[in-house]
Amino acid sequence: MIDGVIITPLKKIDDDRGSVLHMMRNDSKSFKSFGEIYFSIAYPKAIKAWHLHKETYLNYACINGTIKLVLFDDRKNSKTKNQVQEIILSTKNYFLVTVPPLIWNGFTNIGDSNAILANCSTVPYSDEEIIRKSPYDKFIPYKWG
Repeated sequence: MIDGVIITPLKKIDDDRGSVLHMMRNDSKSFKSFGEIYFSIAYPKAIKAWHLHKETYLNYACINGTIKLVLFDDRKNSKTKNQVQEIILSTKNYFLVTVPPLIWNGFTNIGDSNAILANCSTVPYSDEEIIRKSPYDKFIPYKWG
């Protein structure tokens, strides 16, 4: 596991009418601050990668479909430098993934229908705060497939 990444089981309540999926509370251990919440829809086999946030903590939960989240640590003094981590998220495998700043991350929809990844970030989105690379950039030692 990449240093600083936290995986937290989340509460899911199912009944004959549907489900309630808890994600984040202000008294959760992983809660730091509120920046914004957004939902990223990914079509089947779509890849949304790579990006790195300079200041933001990301808090991801998959609320529909199945997502493969991939993380890469290239932080200079990290004990997990150059490690890659894959995490499968879905409503059946329901948890929160907290990704600290300076970790490259991206995801792909590995299901047959649209997937929705929710993010409760600690800082509102800003173009100046994010760095992007192509999903196929050779800097990151990972092959989508």
